[in-house]
Amino acid sequence: QVQLVESGGGLVQAGGSLRLSCVASGSIFSIDNMGWYRQAPGKQRELVATITSGGSTNYAPSVKGRFTISRDNGKNAVYLQMNSLKPEDTTVYFCNAFIWPTGRAPDDYWGQGTQVLVSS
Repeated sequence: QVQLVESGGGLVQAGGSLRLSCVASGSIFSIDNMGWYRQAPGKQRELVATITSGGSTNYAPSVKGRFTISRDNGKNAVYLQMNSLKPEDTTVYFCNAFIWPTGRAPDDYWGQGTQVLVSS
């Protein structure tokens, strides 16, 4: 069974940094796009950043220049380095990946979410 497991959330002061990690496990043939999304209570889930298997990246305007997405294809992992954090970055962050499981149809997978809290 394929799953995504996130780590690295927590409490940080405004202006500080956090690094989120997400590792895909299970019987995986390959992984296409990976990314990070966030969702505040009562709001729609929004894109934070995505990265292709080749390393091309895309960022939401609100985080561009502050956040950096990267991946390690050998470890089936994606990371989000978050610098200059603001209180408005406070919410739950979700890892996403489009995965080709071995011997099964590809699908979109989501992690369980990790809470980021930025204090002012």
